[in-house]
Amino acid sequence: MEGEFSQSLTPPVSPSALDHYGESAPSRPPCFTCAYEPGREETGRLSSNGYISRGALKRLLLKLDPAPVDFEGDTVDIFDFPWVTETALVESTKLLFGLFRQKVLKLETLVQSSSHDFGQASSLHYEAEELRQQCVLFLSYIKVFIYRFLEPSQSLDEGPVHPFKDAEAQLPSVLVEELFSITQLIGRIKNLPANVQSALTIQHQGKLFPPSWQLLHLHLDIHWSVLEILHLLEQRMMGQVVYAHQFVNLTGETLTNISLFEDQVNNLLCDLIGLAMNKYNKVRPTEILNSHHYHCLCTKELWILLIHLLEHRSKTIHTQSFWSYVNALLQTVLEGTPSGDRDPGLPLHCKDPDGFTWWLLTHLAQIGMHNRNGTAQQEDNWSFVMGLLKSSSAQEEQIRMIVHCCLSLSLMWGPNVSAVTTLWEYYSKNLNSSFTVPWLGVSGLGSISRTPLCLLQQAKSCCSPASVGSNSHAQLYCSTNSFHIFLRILALHLSQEHAGGAPWRQIKGRLYSKFHQRRMTELSDTGLLHFLLLFLVLAQCAELEDVASRACDLLAMLPADSTPPALRALQWRGQLALVLLYLEKGLDAGALAEQLATYFSQAAREFYLKTTEPSRKLALWAPLSSYLEGVSEVFETTFLICFLGRE
Repeated sequence: MEGEFSQSLTPPVSPSALDHYGESAPSRPPCFTCAYEPGREETGRLSSNGYISRGALKRLLLKLDPAPVDFEGDTVDIFDFPWVTETALVESTKLLFGLFRQKVLKLETLVQSSSHDFGQASSLHYEAEELRQQCVLFLSYIKVFIYRFLEPSQSLDEGPVHPFKDAEAQLPSVLVEELFSITQLIGRIKNLPANVQSALTIQHQGKLFPPSWQLLHLHLDIHWSVLEILHLLEQRMMGQVVYAHQFVNLTGETLTNISLFEDQVNNLLCDLIGLAMNKYNKVRPTEILNSHHYHCLCTKELWILLIHLLEHRSKTIHTQSFWSYVNALLQTVLEGTPSGDRDPGLPLHCKDPDGFTWWLLTHLAQIGMHNRNGTAQQEDNWSFVMGLLKSSSAQEEQIRMIVHCCLSLSLMWGPNVSAVTTLWEYYSKNLNSSFTVPWLGVSGLGSISRTPLCLLQQAKSCCSPASVGSNSHAQLYCSTNSFHIFLRILALHLSQEHAGGAPWRQIKGRLYSKFHQRRMTELSDTGLLHFLLLFLVLAQCAELEDVASRACDLLAMLPADSTPPALRALQWRGQLALVLLYLEKGLDAGALAEQLATYFSQAAREFYLKTTEPSRKLALWAPLSSYLEGVSEVFETTFLICFLGRE
């Protein structure tokens, strides 16, 4: 340890000089914390002392002072020693980082030696908290020093140079080396001892925390602060690559601020994805949108910080986007093998790689909507999702989860026509399927609407999808089948504002082309119900008259003599539902009503013929009674519409 301190140019300031320099203690810097706050767990609100709530992320992205009211005095107290604020990091780099490592190791020792004696809980808490706060304060000081005092390095070839200027010029290189040594010291989150990682899942509602809790959150602070410091350093050096010269000379390997940033991002994302994978193993399909991918709100905040930092860098200095990093790692999960020359450190064995990928993408998109000032539109990741969607093939249990995720992504990113058409290719071939999940029981079964109004209301319920965060949206997996969820995606696509009818023109041909006489005669009662719901959704969201005309032409292809009575009754209910929709829109439904009346007259004539077999009459009564009930409902609804119109 003495060797680490030997290069210090000046000792810390004498305590007797404090009054002269007017040193003032800085406020506590932001940090990760799971400390209990009323209502925080229920709402998912981030900590009031975190990096986002305290404005640290906002200042980082806007290139503002990391701690505008701190470190303003001539001296600063770090690791229980006073230091000259403007020169300490230059003159005593090795010493300060050596003290930092001492504090980290001391906290690790405290974790190993701590017991479960409640009598020591208070003293252990305060000792561990003090060690952590000292480390976080030092990291905050580095950020402030880089922002305020670090100058881009200049050539030192011309004449003799003052030792301080020489040390100042070497500081960026030394910082990269020291940050690298810190990452090597603390290692990866996935390699932390089990008793430390368990602090992610233990709910602490008291005010005293074990040393393991402090150590875990210090690791999170360090991992994020290293990225912050490297980002600030890159800004301050105006994009100039900083080489760790001493490291290169000793090892022969290249280490720069850019390579260290990339490695740190990849390692951190790998660890966070690994933690999410462990949690996914305990998630049931019915809880897919209710079960978050993070263990605690601290890891949620870390995800949000990474999203916004990487997206900001992508837009400003044209580096990889957040989704680019994540997609590469998720591709590794899907393939089950490392994607590059090096093992990224991901758990390569996942019980359901496809399901996990959909689950994680959806939740990352959701927290990506969290902005430092509220909510904002995150860049979409449809290109990766489309590749995933086209390769997906599974039973309804998986399909329902996938379509549910697609609906969530459409609500957050906006609809995608390729996703709609890809899903339609699947459903157009499987309209006769009931799309049920056996183990869900009756809760997941579709129902045949008994009246035209019920059928229309069922279609309308698909035309106004609930928001992503709502309880009704989260319960869709249990409350409806995947085809109905697809109809919500379709309605969302057709209802885009300011699109000028383009969404309808994009998919109109693909939808209509799947239906012809042979296909219509192949429809079962379930298939015909899905057909009617599809066209009612189209009629509600697109061109009503065009859709209704097409639907009636297709229904006319059903042979009158061989169509089962149950299908005929359902057909008439569907056409009466279209009549109701016409009346709601104030349009003339005469042509539709006339066609229906013709069908009814033919069936009624056959029913009253004395030569008709009793069994045939019994079969005919089902569509006839359904028609009479439907017409009565149309008259009642028309009267109600007229009555409300007068008021």
